[in-house]
Amino acid sequence: MRIQFQCDYNEGAHPRILQRLTETNYVQTPGYGEDEFCAHARDLIRSACHAPKADVHFLVGGTQTNATVIASALRPHQGVVCAATGHINVHETGAVEHTGHKVLALPASNGKITAGQVSDVLQGHHDDVNFEHMVQPGMVYISFPTEYGTLYSLSELTAISDVCRKWGVPLFVDGARLGYGLMSSRCDVTLPDLARLADVFYIGGTKQGALFGEAVVITADALKKDFRYNIKQNGGMLAKGRLLGIQFETLFTDNLYFEMAAHADRLAERIHEAFAAKGIPFHVDSPTNQQFPILTDAQREVLDRDFVSDFWVRLDDNHCCVRYCTSWATREEAVDLLVAAINAL
Repeated sequence: MRIQFQCDYNEGAHPRILQRLTETNYVQTPGYGEDEFCAHARDLIRSACHAPKADVHFLVGGTQTNATVIASALRPHQGVVCAATGHINVHETGAVEHTGHKVLALPASNGKITAGQVSDVLQGHHDDVNFEHMVQPGMVYISFPTEYGTLYSLSELTAISDVCRKWGVPLFVDGARLGYGLMSSRCDVTLPDLARLADVFYIGGTKQGALFGEAVVITADALKKDFRYNIKQNGGMLAKGRLLGIQFETLFTDNLYFEMAAHADRLAERIHEAFAAKGIPFHVDSPTNQQFPILTDAQREVLDRDFVSDFWVRLDDNHCCVRYCTSWATREEAVDLLVAAINAL
């Protein structure tokens, strides 16, 4: 059987989460997230974010979370600005458009957009004499890390936040892989920074040790009202809500969430170093758990015999970019084998 480096949600859940789910299996609690486990998880997340007044809600998956947050924040005539490579633009089957809101995609550099681009879009709409005939940009969406594993620096994130606040437009940060970004050796953004600069963001659990689940953190008062109505309307209100609360309660106890992310990033750095030492270039310089080496077809064929990766993009007749992912559950021995195979190319 080949070793999986294809994505970061192949495995089930961290053993401590499975243990807690088993221990609480017969506990009877109120439903729909109104239980003691969800309450405690919310307190732990608020504490980690240094945001005691934040609203915290639990949803099941990333696409559901993105569609629900965006639909709840926008008026019918508004759209959401994002990178052309953003998940909501390319990998969610038109979920945002399905809610009636256009995705306003901008050219991206390694998955990132700039404050200048955001300012130009907002100013351009304001200055256009036909503005009432056009979709109004009503929210800015970025991913942290991006879909290419890259990171916004604190100064970049601050600049985007400043532009959004100048124009009264909420900033939404997709944190499906948030921990892998925060724990990167090259990240200068903290969770409290994110809570301070974003109006709403989410902490991904599905890709980071949970069976499923994302924690939406809303810091802007204007976005808090009636959010649970939107969760329900979008099919996101889990009757057995405690299953989400228990998982996030466990993830945010004893630093587990961050320790798992640091483990994945460290192993990804080993993979990066092995490819670099072999003189193999990268399509994108990612400092997180996703790595994007450029392989010849012959090199890819050799590695594909024992390791499963994601095809990313063909670059020419003989080269393509592939993606190798580590996760909270990636074993050191698996990376040892991959590194040895890279060294033998």
